[in-house]
Amino acid sequence: MKLPITYTLFAVLATAVNIGVQDIAVTLYQGPYSLILSVTTGTVAGLALKYVLDKRYIFRFQANDALHDSRTFMLYSLMGVVTTLIFWSFEFGFNALFETKEMRYLGGIIGLAIGYTSKYHLDRQFVFRKGATV
Repeated sequence: MKLPITYTLFAVLATAVNIGVQDIAVTLYQGPYSLILSVTTGTVAGLALKYVLDKRYIFRFQANDALHDSRTFMLYSLMGVVTTLIFWSFEFGFNALFETKEMRYLGGIIGLAIGYTSKYHLDRQFVFRKGATV
């Protein structure tokens, strides 16, 4: 399968996991800060899944040991900070504008699409580049 298609499929899967976990979290807990907790929980779930898929199937990365893998994951997560800000801006922006769960999720999906496109380039350049030492 071509790399762009594979990456897109993984991004769609990670988006589905992110939004699905958010929906489960906000259904289970509706108290104070439920929205931020659900978005954070979804973000962490999507990040973990995307890391495993990207390192193995997109970048064909093999860590030397657990410490190397941990450092790579930390760098991967750091690159995700900017893209997470994009994603959260869209999700919370749509929530503020439209005040419905469906539109908030649509904003999240749009933000994730933009974020994953940017993240691929950041990861290729800084996280999984050939000859990199983390």
